[in-house]
Amino acid sequence: MIVVVKIGTSSLTDEHGEIALHAIEKLCSEVAALRGLGHRVVVVTSGAIAAGLPPLGLAGARPTDMPTLQAVSAVGQGRLVRVYDDVLARHNLVAGQVLLAPLDFVHRSQYLHARQTLTRLLDLGVVPIVNENDAIADDEIRFGDNDRIAALVAHLVGAQVLVILTDTPGVLTADPRLHADATLIEEIIEVDHELEAVAGGAGTARGSGGMASKLAAAKIAAWSGVRAVIAAADRPGVVVGAVAGDAGVGTVVRPRDRRLPARKLWIAFAVGSSGTIVVDDGAYRALTGRNTSLLPAGVVDVQGDFDAEDAVELADTYGRVFAKGLSSHTAARVKEWAGRRTTDLPVDVPHEIVHRDNLVVLP
Repeated sequence: MIVVVKIGTSSLTDEHGEIALHAIEKLCSEVAALRGLGHRVVVVTSGAIAAGLPPLGLAGARPTDMPTLQAVSAVGQGRLVRVYDDVLARHNLVAGQVLLAPLDFVHRSQYLHARQTLTRLLDLGVVPIVNENDAIADDEIRFGDNDRIAALVAHLVGAQVLVILTDTPGVLTADPRLHADATLIEEIIEVDHELEAVAGGAGTARGSGGMASKLAAAKIAAWSGVRAVIAAADRPGVVVGAVAGDAGVGTVVRPRDRRLPARKLWIAFAVGSSGTIVVDDGAYRALTGRNTSLLPAGVVDVQGDFDAEDAVELADTYGRVFAKGLSSHTAARVKEWAGRRTTDLPVDVPHEIVHRDNLVVLP
């Protein structure tokens, strides 16, 4: 089977931001063990920015401006991959660096190129080392954490398992920093709002994610038909155990029976919403039951200021968000057209507010 393993900055570096060699050695030994069992493995790694801070004399305080962070990433990425390459070589494995950006999952041609490259690397016996292309990423069009990239990569390569390694045993019943009696949730059937509230925010100063982003990634994986396991990076044999389905190795998020295509995964989970469109009961029933597009007649309110092609949430008249999509028009035009029938609209522009091809009904 194909396995995607994601490891975060806090699990790869020490408190000074230096690469923790023992952590990469442990991970690579488990990757080698999986390869010995006949599995193909993709590693999605964070840590480029953290690894680039010490050699530039910036380890004391992480910069906040984007140009500096991008420059630090350019320095750190080379150091990080060099370590992976050296350690994997001891196991007679070859590393291949792949840097991805969000647009690689949106545009069909880029998506196919990325899939072709990763698939060929796996066919050649290479261990792809994937990271976000932080050095040139646009601040407005980037993920900011590798958890979601890992989930989208799992979909991209047709993985069966996604292992997300972190510095906690998995998803706990409460924040262990506040509740000493928090216990491990061993299995999740559906990631809901209650779980997301328990997950909270970012985890550490060195990392960009946190448990919330890991649950978001697990949700993407579940909608891709991929079993996700969130587990502690320092647990002995964690990756092999997660792939084997050992009990108690971490939190398992079950895959859903229904799979979304890559573009709709991007719309649903990877891009932030710029506004909300409230629809009436008739539009709600049509969108959720008949796979239709959203037309102006069903719009009752518009919240936020968004442009055409921006992601928007769709809510019913009770304020419950039930879908997400890409708006075909600006917020101003949607407001202008709200409640109007298509026969009353200009004939030379698309009438759909959100086309069904750009719409995802959420659970």
